[in-house]
Amino acid sequence: MSSIPKIVILGAGYAGILAAQRLQKDLNYNEADVTLVNRHDYHYFTTHLHMPAAGTDKLDNAREQISKLVDEFKIDVVKSNVQEIIPQEKKVILEDGTLSYDHLIICLGGEPETFGIPGMLENAMTIRSINSVRKIRDHIEAQFTAYKVDKKPERLTFVVGGAGFTGIEFIGELADRLQELCRTHGISRSEVKLYNVEAAPTALPGFDPELVEYAMKVLQNKGVTFKIGVAIKECLTDGVIVGENSEKIHANTVVWTGGIRGNRLVEQAGFEAMRGRVKIDEYLRAPGHENVYIIGDSSLMFNEEGRPYPPTAQISMQQGVLCAQNIVAAIRGQQPKKFVFSNKGTVASLGKGEAVGVVGDRKLKGFVAAQLKKVIDIRYLFIIGGVSLVMKKGKFL
Repeated sequence: MSSIPKIVILGAGYAGILAAQRLQKDLNYNEADVTLVNRHDYHYFTTHLHMPAAGTDKLDNAREQISKLVDEFKIDVVKSNVQEIIPQEKKVILEDGTLSYDHLIICLGGEPETFGIPGMLENAMTIRSINSVRKIRDHIEAQFTAYKVDKKPERLTFVVGGAGFTGIEFIGELADRLQELCRTHGISRSEVKLYNVEAAPTALPGFDPELVEYAMKVLQNKGVTFKIGVAIKECLTDGVIVGENSEKIHANTVVWTGGIRGNRLVEQAGFEAMRGRVKIDEYLRAPGHENVYIIGDSSLMFNEEGRPYPPTAQISMQQGVLCAQNIVAAIRGQQPKKFVFSNKGTVASLGKGEAVGVVGDRKLKGFVAAQLKKVIDIRYLFIIGGVSLVMKKGKFL
């Protein structure tokens, strides 16, 4: 008598939640045992973290309890940290036990990539989790409180490293928040300095140049000083060293958004990886392991032009759904489906009432793009939690 197949999902981010929800929908009763492992008992919305990080939205609006998103009669949810993945033995070592599997989905999320910049890991903050976001928000508010006492200018100097989507979205919200904090503490906005430093020759690399120009003008009008084509050479406890002339920007606050790499546990498991990302096959499987699927930030797939897809929420969601479908197909002896990415468009927010975006051939900016950003947020909440989650998080136009 054959035993029931065991499916283990590592991580409850966008890819993991969508995979779990699809499995609980598609699998028949007793067709498989499904276990979802996550270090927290909540799922958080990574693309929304820039708002509570800046202090322009509540932390609770960026997360939801996993128990509210999956059926625990169908999915066994385990709160634990993954210590090791052993594909040769079909085992996952947790901090408090071991799981065996027949099918494994690795979607542990990425880690900050500092490109070897000295001091960046030690001295900069990152927007990667609820806890890191809380730290940034509290730190920023503390600088204003302390400035009222000691008047040190570096307390009101803020540096955001990286002008990709996360950096631009965060600095847009931060510019709005700094204006509010100045009013609250009776401080002139002219005393606050806000820098965005980007080594690439443009902000929002790869985005439409017309929209990049618009975005930069909006943010400059909000008080952002851009240093584009300027690399951070070192991050110190009291600022950053930038550019060929080694200029020092004295700042008590440095937030790094300049890059994401895959999860180190994937490399340590023996999968061939590039910066923690594994080149998976068209069915989302790891090379040489037909029962191991790697999706989300640790996966590496290429488009028709031979360029890697960026690790975005929408590609993670689509991977999660297809991965679940392919595992169900494998259990039933059916053929898997190839992954084909469907680009729904891209929108970057620039703070309150402002955004830029591309949907198909259409370029959007300003209020219209900002409303589209809200629609995207609403759509995701509806997909994972229905109308009740949309209403709970206050995401209505």
